[in-house]
Amino acid sequence: MFEATSPPVGSDRTLAVLAKLATYPDGVSLDHITAAVNSPKPTVHRAPGALRRAGFATQDGRGHYVLGDEFLRLAFAHHEGRADHVRVNETLRTLATLYGETVHYAVLDGDSVVYRSKVDPPDGKVRLTSVVGGRNPAHSTAVGKLLLSYTLPDRSAVAAWIGDRRLPKVTDRTLTSIDTLHRELERIRAQGYSVDDEENEPGINCLAVPAFLTGPTMPSGAISISALAYRTPLATLVGDLDTIQQITGSRP
Repeated sequence: MFEATSPPVGSDRTLAVLAKLATYPDGVSLDHITAAVNSPKPTVHRAPGALRRAGFATQDGRGHYVLGDEFLRLAFAHHEGRADHVRVNETLRTLATLYGETVHYAVLDGDSVVYRSKVDPPDGKVRLTSVVGGRNPAHSTAVGKLLLSYTLPDRSAVAAWIGDRRLPKVTDRTLTSIDTLHRELERIRAQGYSVDDEENEPGINCLAVPAFLTGPTMPSGAISISALAYRTPLATLVGDLDTIQQITGSRP
C-alpha cells in the first residue's frame, strides 16, 4: 500500500503503520514495519503501541502485529452504514468512463425497478433522460429481468407474479408472456447477466450484472450499462462481459 521514501513523523507514522498492517492479514513483524516506514525501531515501536491501546492492533503468538477487532468493527460498521448507491458510485464512474455510456444502479420494487444512482458519460456525449428515483417496468429492463431471475425461480413463480394482469408491451421487443419471460429468466440465471435488446426504449440496449453489496448470494441491486445501440452495439457489451464482471465484482 505504501513504501515510505522519507521517515514519517507523529500521527503520519502511526497511520503509515496502520496502512502496513492492513496489507498483512497474517501479521507482520516490527522489523518489517520498521523497514517499510523507514524509521528507527524505537520510534516505530510507539506507533503499534498506540494502535494496540486503541484496539486497532494486537499481537499474535509470534509477536507479529495484526489489525485489531476494534478497527475491523469500525470499518465494517462504516461500510454497512453507507447507502448502497454511495458504495457503488465509483464502479459506475469507472464503467461510464470506459464505455462512454450511461451507467445505472437500480433495485427491484414490486413490478418496477427504481434507479438509485446514475452516472453519465464524462465527455458530453448524448445522454439518456433517466433520473435517479425514476421507475421502469421490471420485465422490460435488463436490471429488472436480472433481479427477477433471483426472485422468480421457476415458471409457477413467474405465473404468480404476473397473475391476471397483462404486462405492458413497452416496445415491439418486450417480453410479455409467462413462457417467454420464464425462458429469459432461466437464461439469465445460467449466464450470470441480463440484456435489454431495445425492449424498454427503441434505440437503447443494456447489459446488467448483479451488485452484491450486502451479501454473496442475493444481489442488493443491479448495475447496467445503458447504451445507444448505434454507438455501442449490444454485442460489444456482451463481448466485454469479463471486463465488466471484473470491474463490478459480479463474476460467478
